[in-house]
Amino acid sequence: MRETNRKSRTPWRATLGAGTLVLVGLHPQAGVLFAAGPDQTQPKPADATGLSFGQLRSMDPLQARARTEELLAAAGSQVAKAQVDAIWNNTQQPLADRVTDTLALGIPEVAALMARARGIGSLPEGLPAWLKDDKQPAFARGAVALAAARALSLRGVHDETLEMLKLVRPEVSIDPGTQLFLKAVAEHGLVKGLDAQATLDRMLADVADLSERHRAVGTLMVAEISRWKDKDLGWISRKMGQIHHRLEIERGGRKTRDMQKEVVVRLDEMIKEMENQQKQASASNEGNCPDGGPQDGQGNGGGAQPSTPMEESKPAGGSGQGDVDTKKAKEIADVWGKLPDRERAQAMRDLASRAPAKYRETLEIYFKRLNDAAPGGDRRKSP
Repeated sequence: MRETNRKSRTPWRATLGAGTLVLVGLHPQAGVLFAAGPDQTQPKPADATGLSFGQLRSMDPLQARARTEELLAAAGSQVAKAQVDAIWNNTQQPLADRVTDTLALGIPEVAALMARARGIGSLPEGLPAWLKDDKQPAFARGAVALAAARALSLRGVHDETLEMLKLVRPEVSIDPGTQLFLKAVAEHGLVKGLDAQATLDRMLADVADLSERHRAVGTLMVAEISRWKDKDLGWISRKMGQIHHRLEIERGGRKTRDMQKEVVVRLDEMIKEMENQQKQASASNEGNCPDGGPQDGQGNGGGAQPSTPMEESKPAGGSGQGDVDTKKAKEIADVWGKLPDRERAQAMRDLASRAPAKYRETLEIYFKRLNDAAPGGDRRKSP
């Protein structure tokens, strides 16, 4: 079953750009509002069906700067105007980053939070205390959360990116286009195809001032995700890539072990499916030769020399049946979280060695990368 087969989710289509057709729909996203605050959107009137396009729009930069400077003044921070001007003159920076960098000039907690998110010190795990503090202004927390999420996304830290983005709904975000784009990238990285598809649909349909870059990349992501299939070789490859990256950024905890266990179980299932297909094919070929014609192996002394080339997916050799010790594989899966790293790696290699040839190359590449990220080497990637 295709992972994105949700017909009810996109009851209509819309054309985006010249000759580009993508599925779009309105998908209200659940989220947690900081507090009641001014809505930054500029909605257009809905049609007779109650649907509307271009509901979401970024906050005006002049208004965002004015509110940021008001917050600094209220906090009693003395910041040089030249420093603020330098930040806001850099219009290539996203709006949330400009707000956050300005706040960081006078709020030490914001400066420390962003330093960690951008690569100074250890990666943050979970939400920083400042972002969870309800006493902080909603506008400031929303901007800082979005800027921190972007910094983490650039480093491939998808779990924390989603946690940051849950703090404010797109309807009240100062930059809903960037927020939805980052959310889709994180969901894509976590192999959450349905969630990413819904987020992309909403971004492409609802954001009135979506950048051309986000529109182009989002459209490509829609096309890619539409080809995903659940639990196929591509799914395994994406999961393995995610496991490898989590080890690189030192996220080798319970969640990573659960993902490894999930891959082991699926590999076992796929190998067993291939074995059953081979057995069925062998059974159907027995005794089907025309009358008077020798069966395979007859006329050559009864040896195992085949009369036709062997299919690539079939194991060669008289004893290489590709049999998998299913009971052992299930036992390993049940105690996966308790196994040392070396035993988990060996268990996955054992399964890979018995996998059909068309899967083996992908698995070997994965294990080579896994070994490169193993303890004893530098498992941290440069930001």
